[in-house]
Amino acid sequence: MISQRMQNALNEQIKHELESAYLYLSMVAYFRAEAFDGMAQWMTVQAQEEFTHAMKLFDYIDESDGRVELSALAQPPKEWTSPLEAFQAAYQHEQFITEKIDDLMKLAIEVKDHAAQIMLQWFVTEQIEEESSVRKIVNLLARVGDSGHGIVMIDRELGKRIAVPAVSKE
Repeated sequence: MISQRMQNALNEQIKHELESAYLYLSMVAYFRAEAFDGMAQWMTVQAQEEFTHAMKLFDYIDESDGRVELSALAQPPKEWTSPLEAFQAAYQHEQFITEKIDDLMKLAIEVKDHAAQIMLQWFVTEQIEEESSVRKIVNLLARVGDSGHGIVMIDRELGKRIAVPAVSKE
C-alpha cells in the first residue's frame, strides 16, 4: 500500500504531466497558426507522450491501492515571439519536470517505497531523453537565427516525428 505522502506527491506529478501536455498542445496551436506544421507535429507527439506519462503515474497509484485525485490545471501561454522562444520555453519546462521527478525519487527513498523508486527510475531516464531532444532543437534554432530557409528545413525535419503507441497493460 502506498503512503499518503507518496500518493499526494504522485498526484501532484500527474497534474504536472497533464500541464505539460496542455502546454505542448498550446504550442501546437501556436505553430499551426504560424504555418509551422512540422513543429506542430513534433509538439503533438510530445503532448501525447506527456499524457502517457500522466497515465503511467495514474495506473501506479491505482495499482498501489491508492487514490488518484486530479487537480485543476493552469492555463498555458498562448503566444511566443518565435519558434526558438517556444522551444526554449519547452526546454525550461522539461528542466522543471526533471526537478519534480528528482524530488519524487528523494521522497521515495526517504519513505522507503522501493516499488515507487523502481517506477520512478523510468521517469529519471526518460527525463534525460526529454531534455536532450528539446535542447538539440533549441540549439539548431539558435544556430539558424532568422534564416527563413533554416527554419523551414528544421520545421520539415521535425514534422517527421511520429507517435509510438504506448504498450497496453493487457
